[in-house]
Amino acid sequence: MINDILGIHHITSIASDPIKNNHFSTEVLGLRRVKKTVNFDNPSVYHLYFADPKGTPGTVFTYFPFPSRIRGTRGIGEVAQARFAVLPGRLDFWEDRLAQYGVSDLLRVERFATETLEFTGPDGERLAICETNGASLPPADGHIPAQEALRGFHSAEFCVDASSEVGDLLTFMGFVTQTREGETQRFELPSIGPASIIDVHYKAGGEKAQENAGSVHHIAFAVKDDEAQQRVRQALIAYGCQVTGVKDRSYFKAIYFRTQDGILFEVATNPPGFAIDEPLETMGERLCLPEQHKSLRDRLERQLIPL
Repeated sequence: MINDILGIHHITSIASDPIKNNHFSTEVLGLRRVKKTVNFDNPSVYHLYFADPKGTPGTVFTYFPFPSRIRGTRGIGEVAQARFAVLPGRLDFWEDRLAQYGVSDLLRVERFATETLEFTGPDGERLAICETNGASLPPADGHIPAQEALRGFHSAEFCVDASSEVGDLLTFMGFVTQTREGETQRFELPSIGPASIIDVHYKAGGEKAQENAGSVHHIAFAVKDDEAQQRVRQALIAYGCQVTGVKDRSYFKAIYFRTQDGILFEVATNPPGFAIDEPLETMGERLCLPEQHKSLRDRLERQLIPL
């Protein structure tokens, strides 16, 4: 069993309009844009990182905005919902705020004895905010009062076929089986720290998810450093996963593999962080490019939609 997973590092989704996505993430949710860069594999597309003011792992929500993308279809074999944490008693504030901004599909529910506000983002992505005493991560950007602000991720929910073995994989990765509500099984890291919960919704039958705008592209799990990442990589290979080599993503190092359900998992190092190529005070304002794409700056600055 793996003992190095610390929790969710980041969640990356696909968007359509980068301006609308940037406004929703910063102005509506109150996250700070901590990095404006490009997709490593497709530099004509932004990679936007939103988080707490320092880009703390566990608070980082990122997007690939493709202006021409249509909406994806929700279904089996995807990360179906990303959930943020807030302090207890804060959902009234968020329900009023989201309603004022015209956010759709607002729904107050109780999940696993946790008060939860579900809603959809601008591309139909399923999101939620959960009240929790464990909201120990730093608050998001300062234009929302700290007591009300999002405190990083609370959890994520997978939607998989009823026959899925993803629960066994999560157990191997160090998650502990908790309670079950109907078709949804909760898994939680034993440290019970922030961003440490995965809920798996086992669905009997149904259409497979079709990835596009509004879909989660991948979920990343955090490890302490390069050595921990190597231990995780070797353990996953021994378990039978097809794991990539280590990829330098400038702000962390990453390895990737897919579950049998088709969900893309990443394991990312916490260091070096987002302040390695620009000052913390102005982080996220200028376009930062990875080394292999720096020669494209003039073209990309003309081509990319200004934010």
